[in-house]
Amino acid sequence: MKRGPSEPAGILVLVDVGNTNTVFGIYRGDELVESFRLSTDTERTADEYGSLLLPLFTLRGVDPVAAEAVVISSVVPPLHLTLERMAQRYFGKQPLFIEPGVRTGMPIRYDNPTEVGADRIVNAVAARERYGSPVIVVDFGTATTFDVVNAAGEYAGGIITPGITISAEALFAHASRLYRVDVRKPTELVGKNTAAAMQAGIYYGYIGLVDGILERLHAEIPGVRSVVATGGQAPLIASGSKYIREVDPDLTLAGLKLIYERNR
Repeated sequence: MKRGPSEPAGILVLVDVGNTNTVFGIYRGDELVESFRLSTDTERTADEYGSLLLPLFTLRGVDPVAAEAVVISSVVPPLHLTLERMAQRYFGKQPLFIEPGVRTGMPIRYDNPTEVGADRIVNAVAARERYGSPVIVVDFGTATTFDVVNAAGEYAGGIITPGITISAEALFAHASRLYRVDVRKPTELVGKNTAAAMQAGIYYGYIGLVDGILERLHAEIPGVRSVVATGGQAPLIASGSKYIREVDPDLTLAGLKLIYERNR
């Protein structure tokens, strides 16, 4: 049924479930009107998610009943049933999960395509659309992933490393005389105290890891159009990187929207 000219456009609810955080995005047409970030908790029930989300929707003047669809990318399988129930109960929709069989419009050149995390494919789809190909996506989450879209526009594979936060936590946990410090850019390279020395090592050491991998990727993949960073730590690392030129915090949500449009 078509809407009348005075009726508001429906909304598209997009859910990006990571190991640490879950991001809920709301699109109205081509505009991302709002996004919310909640901690990922496999013990949380559908009603608990609903009780957290509904006040946020109300605060922003968004009516959940107006949802045309709910699209979910998740790397946490134990939450799938919970999120499905949440979508049915609070949005009145059967959600679309990004999983094998869903049309992405991108060939996947992986030995076993089912092994690739949904978020990595979603990011690759969005990066190709926004920046062209070949393109490299660096997603700074619990793990840091480097994903490559080749010149033919295909998902060519990628690299997975420990994220900066869990790398720092490993240092704090296994060095008995070192204590926990904030992960941030230090004011100087050479620390004058233990905290400053640790911050410099964590920050510049991680940038060395990132830029070292990107240098090798540039040597192997000619004509890279862009290196795009996304994820919670993207602004922190991109500010010190020689190779990252774009920070796109909404890349995954944009990819979810594109994939929904190819499956509607």
